[in-house]
Amino acid sequence: MSEETYTYLCNKLRPAMERQDTTFRVCIPLKKRVAIALWSSLLPAQKALLVPELIRSPDRQKFAEMAAYTENRWGLPQCEGDIDGSHIPILAPQEYHYDYFNRKGWHSIILQGVVDGKGHFWNVFAGMSGSMHDARVLRLSSLWELASRGNYFPPCTRNIGGVNAGYYIL
Repeated sequence: MSEETYTYLCNKLRPAMERQDTTFRVCIPLKKRVAIALWSSLLPAQKALLVPELIRSPDRQKFAEMAAYTENRWGLPQCEGDIDGSHIPILAPQEYHYDYFNRKGWHSIILQGVVDGKGHFWNVFAGMSGSMHDARVLRLSSLWELASRGNYFPPCTRNIGGVNAGYYIL
């Protein structure tokens, strides 16, 4: 969007979106309010169009390549990557704000990501409230759903120290 178009949009939306500062708070400036509105309204379309292009679920060959790279680079056989969560700060919602209050003392949503040995994301799940435990976020994620079916990770075992080990995530 050009700056001219954005300015036109801000001016057009000013009567409906502009707010006044009060003694209790400083309002969010109009240009920022419009940017947030645009971003949040376009988010579903962005997700539908960009996520499949940027974050791809591995196929059988890619799983084998990721495991080989991780073993060669990090010395971890059969490892497909690392999983972790991160708290993304948010403004407290008016309803159920306590659900978003995390153990660190602020409001957030959780982003769970899985990266391969090169640090490239291959699975992302976001949006759960900040008070939720990591294990619960994992259980609600698409990764858990796919892995629970029993056919997500290819059947590829290797004998490591006398134990047949399949693919795993740290």
